[in-house]
Amino acid sequence: MAWGNQTFTSDFILLGIFNHSPTHIFLFSLVLVIFIVAFMGNTAMILLIYLDPQLHTSMYFLLSQLSLMDLMLITTTVPKMAFNYLSGSKSISVAGCATQIFFYTSLIGCECFLLAVMAYDRYIAICHPLRYPNLMSPKICGLMTASSWILGSTDGVIDAVATFSFSYCGSREIAQFFCDFPSLLIISCNDTSTFEEVLFYCCIIMIIFPVAVIIASYARVILAVIHMASGEGRRKTFATCSSHLIVVGMYYGAVLFMYMRPTSDRSPTQDKMVSVFYAILTPMLNPLIYSLRNKEVARAFMKVLGKGKSGQ
Repeated sequence: MAWGNQTFTSDFILLGIFNHSPTHIFLFSLVLVIFIVAFMGNTAMILLIYLDPQLHTSMYFLLSQLSLMDLMLITTTVPKMAFNYLSGSKSISVAGCATQIFFYTSLIGCECFLLAVMAYDRYIAICHPLRYPNLMSPKICGLMTASSWILGSTDGVIDAVATFSFSYCGSREIAQFFCDFPSLLIISCNDTSTFEEVLFYCCIIMIIFPVAVIIASYARVILAVIHMASGEGRRKTFATCSSHLIVVGMYYGAVLFMYMRPTSDRSPTQDKMVSVFYAILTPMLNPLIYSLRNKEVARAFMKVLGKGKSGQ
């Protein structure tokens, strides 16, 4: 392991995605608005689920965990990007870079596994409703959620340690608005091909297994919905499941594009665009998708608003 002095004595330079032209100032302002909406939306989702006893079910507990992950994800990247842009500084310390890699990679992995748990939860609720209280009891749901956090965090530790086992020299410029380990590998002084190959197979395991669970769960759900006698039941089930499938499609589409390509095929512009989508836009869209398509969440929101008005 090449823990050389050149790796730790100099800051990295984040090239970012915006300059100070009028168009980019507008786009930067738009990103700040998206950040505020995402921060408030996910915080509101967590508080609603915590405060409303009728939302104290496995499905909504998992949804609150997704909102917590999205909240942490967007606060890992956007505040530092905004600080650098407004201050004119582009530097990030080695410790700061390692911290971003750990949290960012951990949260990506956590969401991979959590989305699979959410799909399994819907499968049990729809296909085995009588056994749901036992198969998705609070204890089992908590264990599955904890496993998602542990597996994702383990991946984050491995990626951060492995990334900084290489030496970095030269310009030390990262063609991103945050520290992402694929972007760092490009500027490493060492041969990273073996690590990239191992990383590729790890990504296959981390992505293919959850995707297999999601596909199997929703294949059974779709069959169950087709055979439902009640039209209202079909509509309610479709509304709940379609929200999850939209989130799954956005998330896995971006992650597959970002992490399943070799470094030699990477384009900094493409990487920045995809990163903006799933690191900034997706955390904003998730609470909007679930709240707009879920009557229970909308009811809880109106209930809280009603209490606020009555208290004035």
